[in-house]
Amino acid sequence: MIFAIWLPFLLPFLVPFLAAPAARRLAEALPPRAAAWVLSTAGAVLATASATSLGLLALVGLLRLPPVAALGHLSLPWLDHASPAALFLAAPAAVALLVAGGLTLRTAHRQYTDLRRARTALGGHPDTAETAAPLTLSTLRALLSPTAHHPLTVLTDDRADAYALPGRLGQPGRIVVTTGMLRALTAPERAALLAHERAHLRGRHHLLLAAAEYAAVLHPALGQLRAPLGFHLERWADESAAAAVGDRAVTARAVGRAALAAARSPRPARPLLAPAAAAGPVPRRVAALLAPPAPARPRRRARTGTRRLPAAGLLLTCCLAVSTAATMTATSDLHRTVERAQQQDEQASGTASGTASNTMSTSAPTSTPAGTPTTVPSAITRTAPVTGSR
Repeated sequence: MIFAIWLPFLLPFLVPFLAAPAARRLAEALPPRAAAWVLSTAGAVLATASATSLGLLALVGLLRLPPVAALGHLSLPWLDHASPAALFLAAPAAVALLVAGGLTLRTAHRQYTDLRRARTALGGHPDTAETAAPLTLSTLRALLSPTAHHPLTVLTDDRADAYALPGRLGQPGRIVVTTGMLRALTAPERAALLAHERAHLRGRHHLLLAAAEYAAVLHPALGQLRAPLGFHLERWADESAAAAVGDRAVTARAVGRAALAAARSPRPARPLLAPAAAAGPVPRRVAALLAPPAPARPRRRARTGTRRLPAAGLLLTCCLAVSTAATMTATSDLHRTVERAQQQDEQASGTASGTASNTMSTSAPTSTPAGTPTTVPSAITRTAPVTGSR
C-alpha cells in the first residue's frame, strides 16, 4: 500500500516542476501551431494527474472513517495495518483538493460571466452590412471570401482595439474591431488584422487558453505555461494571416501598428478568453514575420530529423509517461486494496458468526421429555454392600 499511495501521489505532484520548463523549451523549437498544442496538452495531462492523485489520497482517508468503512464493508484494522500513515496526509490532500476545486469553479464562473457580458453588450450592434463605411473594398473582399464564416462587428470607439469573441456552443464566433483601430491601419493591414482574428476563431484558441487557466489553478508550476501559450497562439494566427494575405511584411506592419495604436489609448474591457491582435510580445512576433522562412527540408532529411528528438522533447515525454503511469497505478492499487479490505471484513464476519453459533450450541441446556427416566452415569453410581447371613 505504501507504493500504491505515497509514490503515485508524490510523482504527479513533483513531475510538473520538471515538465513545465521542458515543455517551454520544446515549444521554442516547434512551429507555432505544434508548440501551442504541446503546451496545452502537457498542461492538461499534468494537471489532471496531479488532481487525481490528490483525490486518491483524500479517498484513502475517507475510507478510514467508520461510517464510510461500514457502508463499504471494509475492515478498518486491516486498512490501518496496510497503510498506517496514510491518514496523516489524507486531511491536507482533501483540503488542497477542495481549494483547487473552488478555484476551478471560480475561474469557470469568471470566464462564463465575461463572455456572457461581452455577448450581451454586442447583441444590439449590427454586423458588417450596416457598418461597412470605414472599410475599403479590399477589406470587404477579404471578409466576404469563402473562408470568412465569422460575422464582424465594428464598434464606434476612438480607442483602438480588435479581438475575437468566441461564440456559444454550436454558433460561430464574432470578430470585434473599433473604428479607432480601423483608422490606424491601411487597407491591406486591415485585411491582415481581420485574417488574424479569424484564425483565432477558426482554431478555437479560446479553448486552449481556458485549458491553460485550469491547469494553472490545479497546479502552481503549470502557471508558467500560460504566457508561452499565448505567444504561440498569436504566432499561429500571425502565420495564418500572412498566408491569407500573401504578404508577411504587410502582416508584420499590421501587428506592429495595431499594437502601437492600442498602446496610445486605454484598452476597452474585453473577455479574458478573447485573443487580440495586439497581445503578447509584439517585437518577437514582428521579428518572426520579417525573418526569412525556413527552407523546406528534403523528405529523407525530415524523417531523420524527427527521429532525433531534442532533449526537452524526450524529457517532456518521460514526464508525461511517468505522471500518467503513476496515476493509473495508484488507481489500480487502491481498487485492489478496497477489494482486499472487503474480503477481510467478510472473513472476520464469518469467523465471528461461526464462533457465536458454537458458543450457543455448547451453552444450550439438554431437555428431557416428561415421564422418561433419567439414567445415572455409571461413574457416579454407588452399589450398596450386600450383607450375607452367617
